[in-house]
Amino acid sequence: MTYEVKSLNEECGVFGIWGHPQAAQVTYFGLHSLQHRGQEGAGILTNDAGKLIRHRDTGLISEVFKNPANLEKLTGQAAIGHVRYATAGEASIDNIQPFHFKFYDMEFGLAHNGNLTNTKTLKKELEHNGAIFSSSSDTEILAHLIRCSHNPSFMGKVKEALNTVKGGFAYLLMMEDKLIAALDPNGFRPLSIGKMANGAIVVSSETCAFEVVGAEWIRDVKPGEVVIIDNSGIQYDTYTTDTQLAICSMEYIYFARPDSNIHGINVHTARKRMGAQLAREFKHEADIVVGVPNSSLSAAMGFAEESGLPNEMGLIKNQYTQRTFIQPTQELREQGVRMKLSAVSGVVKGKRVVMIDDSIVRGTTSRRIVQLLKEAGATEVHVAIASPPLKYPCFYGIDIQTRRELIAANHSVEETRQIIGADSLTYLSIDGLIDSIGLETNAPNGGLCVAYFDGEYPTPIYDYEKDYRRSLDEKVSFY
Repeated sequence: MTYEVKSLNEECGVFGIWGHPQAAQVTYFGLHSLQHRGQEGAGILTNDAGKLIRHRDTGLISEVFKNPANLEKLTGQAAIGHVRYATAGEASIDNIQPFHFKFYDMEFGLAHNGNLTNTKTLKKELEHNGAIFSSSSDTEILAHLIRCSHNPSFMGKVKEALNTVKGGFAYLLMMEDKLIAALDPNGFRPLSIGKMANGAIVVSSETCAFEVVGAEWIRDVKPGEVVIIDNSGIQYDTYTTDTQLAICSMEYIYFARPDSNIHGINVHTARKRMGAQLAREFKHEADIVVGVPNSSLSAAMGFAEESGLPNEMGLIKNQYTQRTFIQPTQELREQGVRMKLSAVSGVVKGKRVVMIDDSIVRGTTSRRIVQLLKEAGATEVHVAIASPPLKYPCFYGIDIQTRRELIAANHSVEETRQIIGADSLTYLSIDGLIDSIGLETNAPNGGLCVAYFDGEYPTPIYDYEKDYRRSLDEKVSFY
């Protein structure tokens, strides 16, 4: 998958394997499948008969392992890997995972997808008790909690630590004799288990990696679950029974690859249903449907099928430019949009266009694309968004932690329409989103976290609470 022209990013992806003679190589391919989840850094840690070996660096997975020797040195039949996009901690090599902890009596590797909401509190307590942190990542906290625990058994220490951290997390912990996977009590981030033909067990943030490495899906890791994988097989256990499924709805809307399945729902199919429901809620006349590549193409298909309008390729994406979301200024981000997207005049000229996108964050990209379409000759551009308005921050693993960044938090739909220059603006309703994804569960909001849209967080947000409450009174103009 290519990287989107967005100012919205997920934290990272994790991949693990146990019982394969080329564990590092398999992990490399698994991480390559998860590259869309993080592009700032990558790393692999292997287990060679109890000896842990690691290589990590900044950049894409192909850049980190451009020198074949870096992969060849990672011997062993088990491995964990990580691709990173930072939501907590600065983008430096010290924060690139997996982390490797060495103690006098043991060593282990750790990789984490998500974001903890009580990081400041825990870090202060741990430092007060003598802990020394070597990174600014919240991932390191779990290792310190494990080592500080007085529980007599190692798994008891792990469970105690998992019950102490709060927020969104999918952990992979590589021990000398086992691989441990754990998911937060709400299952905010996806995590699945698969099996290869030779019996090797794999764990991945998304099931799309299974197809690439030749593994068959076994099942998803459940909220509050800890999974132990060793030479005897797989053991499923729990560290808490106080669970409530609330998977991040943005996984279905934007983050996950369309060929992944999350809790039995194919992402592409869910996005098509979102597009179809959006068409039912759309109230304007138009001639053609144009999806913004790439993550909006599935929704555009569903919209076109439901509305009966032709689905046209009115926008072309240059697949070989750098990501625009890392650009530090709005001017550079807007220039990046022009570099990455071109409107096809022969398709849109003289047409009333429905432009389908998955979300609007700051509005910069939407405004530029509307302008591109009108410059190419579109007579009208109606923007239809296959998700509700993003009004509230995420504290569980998405890089939006203030309302100041969100145009919908600071402007009405009509004001936003004027800012982006569209002839109309339609968002998918929250109920429409929940029904479109269609998880079979009795959990609130259909088993989804929709806090980004309604401000109702499924858990306390702990260290973020004070600043968040203050931000509710702020208003920022995007004019």
